[in-house]
Amino acid sequence: MADTGAPADLDEAERARILAKTARFAPPPAVTADGRRELVGLSREELKAVLVEAGMEPFRAKQVWHWIYYQGATDFARMSTIAKPTQAKLAERFVIGRPEVAAVQTSTDETRKWLFRFRDGQEAETVYIPDKWEDRGAVCMSSQVGCTLACRFCHTGTQVLARNLGAAEIVGQFMAARDAYGEWPSPKGETPRLLSTVVMMGMGEPLYNYENVAKAIRIAMDGEGIGLSRRRITLSTSGVVPMMDRCGADLAVNLAVSLHAVRDDLRDELVPLNRKYPIREVLDACRRYPAASNARRITFEYIMLKGVNDSPAEAHELIRLIAGIPAKVNLIPFNPWPGSPFETSTPAAIDRFAEIVNDAGFSSPVRTPRGRDILAACGQLRTESQRQRAGTDAGEKG
Repeated sequence: MADTGAPADLDEAERARILAKTARFAPPPAVTADGRRELVGLSREELKAVLVEAGMEPFRAKQVWHWIYYQGATDFARMSTIAKPTQAKLAERFVIGRPEVAAVQTSTDETRKWLFRFRDGQEAETVYIPDKWEDRGAVCMSSQVGCTLACRFCHTGTQVLARNLGAAEIVGQFMAARDAYGEWPSPKGETPRLLSTVVMMGMGEPLYNYENVAKAIRIAMDGEGIGLSRRRITLSTSGVVPMMDRCGADLAVNLAVSLHAVRDDLRDELVPLNRKYPIREVLDACRRYPAASNARRITFEYIMLKGVNDSPAEAHELIRLIAGIPAKVNLIPFNPWPGSPFETSTPAAIDRFAEIVNDAGFSSPVRTPRGRDILAACGQLRTESQRQRAGTDAGEKG
């Protein structure tokens, strides 16, 4: 097997370039029109610092954290363990916000989609996908308003990137979903969770907004608040190789990779990011990913496009490519959207593809489309938000 090590100096330079470009699409300050600071999205250390700066004792940070992320409070007056004068002082300087629910739709299969509007008027979509057999489900969250990747099968890719979402706006999507289902305080221990899983698979490429996504994930994993296990969090990427390494080192959450093709020429067309990080480099990064194991397999997402990437020969090549990686292959029937040039593979073609991959020892479930009737399925999310800064109308490709 070829050496899969990445030159550290080159990777670090590329990460710095990505982060510098990310800063061009930074979210606005998390401050209300009347000057109060948003507390959601601050790390524990940042929360302590702003409270101390406001003249409060350091121990208040632990109390406030508990009320925000464990109890789900949005009103300081509800914080019964904090004296009323301090509650009033908090309310004068700070706010505990949620994204505004601009619209909500519920599918015939009970999938729910929210259109969230943020303080500057930009919007993003979030989807809750309930389990069909148990009282639990996944919250599919967005990391950007729009996307730069322009994957040809994805509706979101037709929307130019307006900006990145801040940590408050990312974790706020989960908190607003919890509000809707009344799942506060945070369930503990073996208590069933209705909102049991987070998947960073909504609008945008999470690794092109890494700092905000990582901060939001750390908040969600904090055991004294929302308390989600890293095993219950999956980050999906189209293959931003240097940031895959960073994510593995920092977060070690589950990884899903949008592969969708087994040849570079086809993947160049379907996932233009492949021109920068081709299949071999993406798979080498998967082999390096520290959280990957037989118990926590990397998921390769593979959209099934009729006559494009769904032949038995391509199934066999996929097996060859991922050999040696603890992996499963998630086959996704293409979800149509207005103006798309593609068709969904036939059931027979999907079944044959799955059979080949399964017979090679890789789990290959076929994802049941959910929420298609409200454009909430994989690849269908899109809003009317537009970039607001002049002179930056051309999308970036990495």
